Amino acid sequence: MRNLFLIGLCFVWLSTAWGQGITLTPEKPSSATIYEDLLKLNFLGTVLYVAAHPDDENTAMISYFENDVHARTIYLSMTRGDGGQNLIGPELRELLGLIRTQELLAARRTDGGEQRFTRANDFGYSKHPDETLEIWNKDQVLHDVVWAIRKLQPDIIINRFDHRSPGSTHGHHTSSAMLSVEAFDLAGDPNAYPEQLDRVDIWQPKRQFFNTSWWFYGSRENFEKADKSNLVTVDLGSYYPNYGLSNTEISALSRSQHKSQGFGNTGRRGQDLAYLEFIQGDQPTNGAVFSGIDTSWNRVPGGAPIAALLNDLIKNYDFRNPSASVPRLVEVYRLIDQLEAGHWKSLKKKEIKTLIADASGLFLEAIADQPQATPGQSLSINLEAINRSAVPMQLQEVQVLPRGKRTTIGQALDNNKGWEQKIETSIPQNAQYSSAYWLRNPGTLGMYAVEDPNKIGLPETPVEHQVAFTVSIAGQNFTFERPLRYKYNDRVDGEVYQPLEIVPPVTVALEDDVIIFAEAKPKTIKVQVTAYQDNLNGNLELRAPSSAWSVSPSTASVTLAKKGATQEISFTVTPPASASEGTLTPVFTTQGQQYADKMITIDYDHIPLQTVLLPADARVVRLDIKRKGDYIGYIAGAGDAVPESLEQIGYQVALIDPASITTELLKQFDAVVLGIRAYNVVEELQQQQTKLLEYVEQGGTLITQYNTSGRWTNTQVGAPYTLELSRDRVTDENSKVTIVSPQHPALNYPNKITAADFEGWTQERGLYFPDKWSEEYTPLLRMNDPGEAPTDGSLLVTQYGKGHYVYTGLSFFREFPAGVAGAYRLFANLLALGKEQETEKIKG
Repeated sequence: MRNLFLIGLCFVWLSTAWGQGITLTPEKPSSATIYEDLLKLNFLGTVLYVAAHPDDENTAMISYFENDVHARTIYLSMTRGDGGQNLIGPELRELLGLIRTQELLAARRTDGGEQRFTRANDFGYSKHPDETLEIWNKDQVLHDVVWAIRKLQPDIIINRFDHRSPGSTHGHHTSSAMLSVEAFDLAGDPNAYPEQLDRVDIWQPKRQFFNTSWWFYGSRENFEKADKSNLVTVDLGSYYPNYGLSNTEISALSRSQHKSQGFGNTGRRGQDLAYLEFIQGDQPTNGAVFSGIDTSWNRVPGGAPIAALLNDLIKNYDFRNPSASVPRLVEVYRLIDQLEAGHWKSLKKKEIKTLIADASGLFLEAIADQPQATPGQSLSINLEAINRSAVPMQLQEVQVLPRGKRTTIGQALDNNKGWEQKIETSIPQNAQYSSAYWLRNPGTLGMYAVEDPNKIGLPETPVEHQVAFTVSIAGQNFTFERPLRYKYNDRVDGEVYQPLEIVPPVTVALEDDVIIFAEAKPKTIKVQVTAYQDNLNGNLELRAPSSAWSVSPSTASVTLAKKGATQEISFTVTPPASASEGTLTPVFTTQGQQYADKMITIDYDHIPLQTVLLPADARVVRLDIKRKGDYIGYIAGAGDAVPESLEQIGYQVALIDPASITTELLKQFDAVVLGIRAYNVVEELQQQQTKLLEYVEQGGTLITQYNTSGRWTNTQVGAPYTLELSRDRVTDENSKVTIVSPQHPALNYPNKITAADFEGWTQERGLYFPDKWSEEYTPLLRMNDPGEAPTDGSLLVTQYGKGHYVYTGLSFFREFPAGVAGAYRLFANLLALGKEQETEKIKG
C-alpha cells in the first residue's frame, strides 16, 4: 500500500504541466508542490533530452533538471515504441504506440518533465543507422528535430546515445544522436527548413552533451582509467524534503510507468554520479551544465522587477497558507503581461496563471452528461467553481470552446462556497472525431503522416472541446480552460473520469483483423454495427477484394433505434479455389455518407482510457494449407495473438494455466505451444518444466517461441538438451532464407515448405536466436542480414523420447496478424511433428 501512496503522491506534484498529457483526474497540488512551482517560475532555462524510444530516457537525469535545477526539461523521443513487444496485453504496432505514448506521459507526470516526439515510426530493430534513416526518411525526421529545438528553445541538449558509434547498437539509438548533433546548428540557420519560420524563430542552443556512462566504455575498469577532462559530473542522488523522496526514488517511480515493457524499478538512495560528455557549443566552465547561461529573469528585457518580487515571495512563502502569496503573484502576472512578446513571456504567463489558481485553491470543472457525442449533437454540461481561500474572486463568464456561446455569470466566489450550474451546448457539425492525430492518415513503414504541421511533435491530440472560465482574482481577470470530461461513480474505484469522445454516428467492425480460409469453403463473416446516435438507418455492405471472392447478400438494411445499440449482420464469403489474398471492407451508408471505421478502446489502470478510430478492413487469405492434429494447448507469455490465429486455420486452442499443469492435463493435447517470452515472464514455468518435458518424452510436441537473452536475470529456457540464447536476430524481413535440412518432416509434412513461404514477411525474420546448441538439435533454416554471417539458430528441432521439442525465434507472433501464408504453413508443420507417415527421424 505504501508504494501505491507514493505513486499517488508523485502524480499531484506538478501543476505546470505543459505538454505532458491531459490528466483525466483534476490535479490537486499540495502546498509543497506549489512552492516548487514557484521556484520553477523563477528559473528561465530549458533542457532537451534526446533518444529514440519510450524507456530510453534517463528518468533520473530528467527528474534532476526538473526538480533540483528547476529547469524546464523535455524528453524528445524519436518514436512512440510501436515496434516493440507488449507485456501487458495483445496490442502491437500502432496500438502499442498509443499505450507507450501514454506510459511516457505518465512517466513525465511523475518526474516532472514534458514529452515530445517526431513522426518517426518504430518499425522494429535496426542494426545500422543507414537502414534506420532510409526507412524513417531522414530529412523529415531531421525537420522534426529542428522544429522541436526552434519551438522549445533549449539552452542545453543532452543525447542519450553516442553519435559516433554506428553499427554498435540499435540503429534507432545511434540515429537519434546523429540527428540531434546535425540539428544543433541547423536550428539556428535561417536557410534550413525555412517554411518553419512562419511559425517559429531560429534558435541556437548553447551546448550539447552525450549522457555517457561506464557502459559505453565497455567496463567499469575502462571507465575508471579514461580521461574525464571533457566530462561534466552530476550527482543525481539529491533528496527533496518537500517530496520526502530522493531524486533516484522519483526516477524509479517514473521508469516504472513503462509497464508494457516490464520496466518496474526499485528506488535507490544516496549519491548517484552521472556523466555528461561535452560535444559542441560553448565549453562549460566550473563543471556546471548551465555555466555562462543567464537563467534568471534578467535574460528577458524588463525582467528584473519580476525577479525581485519572486525572490521575496519565495523567501516569505507560507506553507500553511499558500493563498497569502496570491496578491503578489497577481502583481507578477501583470509585470509579465507587460513584457514584449516572446518565448519566455508566453511560457511564464501560463505557469503563473496555473500557480495563482493552485495557490488560491481554485477548483474549476466541466463535466459532460455523457461520455460520447457525435458532431451536431446536443450536450448538457455541469459546471463547478469554488474558491477555497480568502482571496477576493468573481466568476465573470464561461464559454464553451471552440465556438460556443458566452454565458455571463457575475457570481462572487466566496471562501469555500461552491457554485454550480448546468448549461446546454452542441458539438459543431465539423468537429473532428477523437483519435490519435498521427493515425488519421496512412503513413509508411517508417513515418507517420501528419496533416497539420503545428501538431508535429505533440504527444497527443490537443483537446478541442473545453470550457473557458473567466475569473477575476484580486482585481485581475484570468481565463482558465478546462477540458470537457465525463465523470461517474464506480462502486469499487469511486470517482472515475473519462475523456469526452467525439465519435461518428456509426462504426462497423469485423470479428478478426485477419481471416484465413484454409479450404475453398464459404465462411460466415459477421459485421457488428454500433450506433452512436438515435434512429440510425442505413445499408451495410461487405466489399470483397476482387471478383474471385463472392459475398452474399450484397447489402443488408440496418435500423438501430437507440444510441449505443448494436446489431450483427452475417455475410457468406466464398473464397476462390486457389491461393488468393486481399482486403475485406465493411461499409455502412446513411444519409448519403459512408462509414468504414471501427472503434478500438484501450483501457488499462495505469493510463487514461484511449479511443482510436481505424479502418475496419480485414485481411483475407485463401491459404493452401493442410494440418494434422486438432487440439492445441497454449501457455501465454508476454502477450500475442497466436492462439486466435491458430483457431483461424481450424485448430481448437485451450489456454493453459501454468499453475495447473499436470501430466494428465498435457496428454490430451496434440501439441503444446509456449507464448513469446514465456520463460521471461511466467515464473511457474521453471517449476513445471519437468512435467512439460515428460509430456514430450511420452510422445508430445512442445514448441517454445522466442525468449529474451540478458534482460531478465536467471531466465532459463527449459529445453531437453543444451541450448544457449543470444542476441542474434535477422531484422530484414526480405532477407534470403536457405533451407538447410530439406528432408526434415517439419519442412515436408503436411505442407511442402519452400522459399516461397518466406515471401511477404513483415518487420523481421526473427530475434534472440540461439547461437550454441548440442548435437541433438537439427537446425532447419539459415538466414542473415546483409553483410553479416549466416545464422542457423532460428528454428531448431530435436526428438526427445517419443516426442519432439522445437525452439524457434522466428516472429510468428508478428506474421500471423499480418496474414503471412508461409508462416501459417510452417507452424502447421511444427504442430504436426510426430504425425507424419515416416517414423524414422530424418536429419538434413
